[in-house]
Amino acid sequence: MDFNHTQQQSGDEQLRAQALSLKPSRPPTQVPGYEPHRFLGAGAYGEVWVAVDRTTGRKVAIKFYAHQGGLDWSILSREVEKLAFLSADRYVVQLLDVGWEADPPYYVMEYIEQGSLEDLLAREGKLPAREAVALFRDVTVGLLHAHGKGVLHCDLKPANVLLDQDTRPRLADFGQSRLSHEQTPALGTLFYMAPEQADLHAVPDVRWDVYALGALLYCMLTGSPPHRSESAVTEFETATDLEERLARYRQLIENSPPCNKHRQVPGVDRELADIVDGCLAPRREQRYANVQEVIDALNARDRRKARWPLVLLGFVGPALLLAIVSIFAWSSFETVMAESDEALQARAFESNLFAAKYVAKTVTNKLELYYRAVEEMAGSARFESLLEETIDDPEIVDLRRQLNSTHLDAEARDALRARLIDHPARKKLQERLQDLLHDESEPDVASWFVTDPEGMQLARAPEHSTVGDNFSWRTYFHGGNEDYAEDWRAKPNDHITKPNLSSVFFSQVNDCWMVTISTPVYKEEAKEDTDETDRRFLGVIGLSVKVRQFVKQESNRPFVALVDWRPGDNKGLILQHPLFDKLLADDKQVPDRFPTYRLKDGSELPDSPAKRENYIDPLAKDPQGKEYDKHWLAAAARVSIRDGQTGWIVIVQESYEGAIGGALAKLKQSLFSGSLVAALLIVVLSAVLWALVVRALGEPTRATIKPPVPQPEPTA
Repeated sequence: MDFNHTQQQSGDEQLRAQALSLKPSRPPTQVPGYEPHRFLGAGAYGEVWVAVDRTTGRKVAIKFYAHQGGLDWSILSREVEKLAFLSADRYVVQLLDVGWEADPPYYVMEYIEQGSLEDLLAREGKLPAREAVALFRDVTVGLLHAHGKGVLHCDLKPANVLLDQDTRPRLADFGQSRLSHEQTPALGTLFYMAPEQADLHAVPDVRWDVYALGALLYCMLTGSPPHRSESAVTEFETATDLEERLARYRQLIENSPPCNKHRQVPGVDRELADIVDGCLAPRREQRYANVQEVIDALNARDRRKARWPLVLLGFVGPALLLAIVSIFAWSSFETVMAESDEALQARAFESNLFAAKYVAKTVTNKLELYYRAVEEMAGSARFESLLEETIDDPEIVDLRRQLNSTHLDAEARDALRARLIDHPARKKLQERLQDLLHDESEPDVASWFVTDPEGMQLARAPEHSTVGDNFSWRTYFHGGNEDYAEDWRAKPNDHITKPNLSSVFFSQVNDCWMVTISTPVYKEEAKEDTDETDRRFLGVIGLSVKVRQFVKQESNRPFVALVDWRPGDNKGLILQHPLFDKLLADDKQVPDRFPTYRLKDGSELPDSPAKRENYIDPLAKDPQGKEYDKHWLAAAARVSIRDGQTGWIVIVQESYEGAIGGALAKLKQSLFSGSLVAALLIVVLSAVLWALVVRALGEPTRATIKPPVPQPEPTA
């Protein structure tokens, strides 16, 4: 059962929905003046087609209702009535024409180019907080306009929010809407519907739409509506009828703890999270009383964010005082540095060298996990059998032969790839890789893939866009130091014979360096008339992983960087650096110039005393790397695995200033009296400045309404 659809009030409507879901080849009836273009979708009461106005050439959407009588007719009448009532509102999809007398009846509305918010979420998973709030504000304003005209939507959800060419939302599907004075119940969609709305005798309330607003924003931020889980869906599916399903839904919402997944989303501050909670309160009296209150809360949040520059004032004053203190402390600092500099540098180097070896060992252990993962798969009898059945299938043998050719044109190659992708034998292999990708017992990887003996990719998870392409030119297949030309094809035995760490490549999708761990797949076969066995090469299985997973920056000091020092064009590349992580966290992407940074030669490695005591960070000259332009103490350790060098080097670097913490204890004794006075001044000034900031930012927020204390029922 699909709980993304509006709950229907009888089994007949459900049967009609299933019948209508079969994609038709032409609309139920011809609409005068419009040329049907394509089928768009179907629901419980009819289907929607995209058509073209023969006069203007404008695209429109035509909604046909399956029957003229009974409930369907009332729904058409109600929806058309509300759309006509809101026809001047830019936040509502516009009604163009109505065919009351047609069989079946229909109405024509404008066609919204970008599809629905549900389509957008299906593609993106979830939206950045800034984009989600912008859409949420427009939807809220649209609802406010509708409520101002006495129309309650009663079924707000992503599928009923359409996006125009500017990605601005339009409210649609008013089939369940009610006028504010109507007393007729209206069911919405599970997980977007207020708990009190899930009642066949409920009276429409403006706070139904308030709850749905909160569910909509929660879904945009987290990718799923509130309270939705596999167990909840299963529980609803086992309900015997609609009334029992609604009762279970009310019980779930009222008894579940408040949702908090949205509070962990980057960009969601406390005030925005409180707005979501204020909409999703299970008890209607704890919710925002109307949509205007939601808009007022958004406006109040915007005003507070605009005032945050004043907060910097609370730091500038103390920073200036600290600068004054630093001037007085400098003379004492000089004497301490003269006595402790040599000892501190020696201690820092030993500490950094230990840390570098530890991190290198950690990288080795993680690599070993991936090596074992591909080896276990390569040695799995089940997987060997799947791969052998796939490559030996007569039809696939012919497809492989043709696809491995370098003389195919694009159209022919696409046709052959489509046949390969849809082949049942290959799909079994694809499903096995999908299972691996979602197996929590397996290490975290970006993708799994497998090739045939000639290097053509047979399956890949999570998606198969590269299936049918030949990758024998990649290092993960031939085992060399560098990738070959893309039209290079492997000859027999031009493949790896043991687990292999490929050359790195930069992923524009993940904004980081990636690496592939692969291993050959062999099948032991008995030789005829002998007791000996031979090994048949079946192909290569591998996985790709983000390089940044190998090095985790646990703290600000010391810094850890990872360098690729293998022979070839990539020698000296900076694979991982704290600045990469910082830019990914702040800007959500790494600039295009970063994949070009590298150490030029061995003299730039911290292998000699001169370099380890005065190491220069390769990213210090970057416009965004000024904080790394300082005096560094560094140590390096090489990453090896299975008694062999990987060519990767871990560099641990600590700022010279950060390594003198022990000497600061002596400095504190000589500067205690001056520091005490400065500290008192800082405390006083900070208190005054922060009092001003708090007063300027002070704006009452919506208080949480406590649930009323239950009163005993009056006795007769």
